[in-house]
Amino acid sequence: MKLFNLINKFKSDEDGAVTVDWVVLTAAIVGLGIAVLTSVSGGTTSLADKISSELSSMTILTH
Repeated sequence: MKLFNLINKFKSDEDGAVTVDWVVLTAAIVGLGIAVLTSVSGGTTSLADKISSELSSMTILTH
């Protein structure tokens, strides 16, 4: 009888399940962030290079 009560108590305890849910949710958010950074980084690098070369070619006029 004690074993049956212990098994039922273990099945109804949801503390660990909530932790697993948060770990999975956090991993999904981190994965999505990495995917976005990977896909955007090529374009931002190209744009930064264009801006850098444009600024380097400019001259400052003094009076």
